[in-house]
Amino acid sequence: QVQLVESGGGLVQAGGSLRLSCAASGRTFSSSPMGWFRQAPGKERDFVAAISWSSTYYADAVKGRFTISRDNAKNTVYLQMNSLKSEDTARYYCAAVKGSYYRGSYLREKEYDYWGQGTQVTVSS
Repeated sequence: QVQLVESGGGLVQAGGSLRLSCAASGRTFSSSPMGWFRQAPGKERDFVAAISWSSTYYADAVKGRFTISRDNAKNTVYLQMNSLKSEDTARYYCAAVKGSYYRGSYLREKEYDYWGQGTQVTVSS
């Protein structure tokens, strides 16, 4: 059974940093795209960042502040978040694509087959 477990969320002041982790189990995702999405209260879930086997992708709102990376040996993907703003407050979800070497936009929820339960990030101003 595939599981994605996020960790690293919490309360941080504006301008601070957090590092989210997403540990996958049940299969390896070294050749599959993985991504981060976020959902603020009362809003839709939005794309944040994605990483394929060769490239990274970011939403405009986080470009230059967030960095996605992966450690294939640990089957884990990370999201380093710097210069956090109050508008970054949301529940952050990790997601993974089932297919190896899948090529797509990586921006849409429906491209992802597996999801974690999320981790809350709250940025105080």
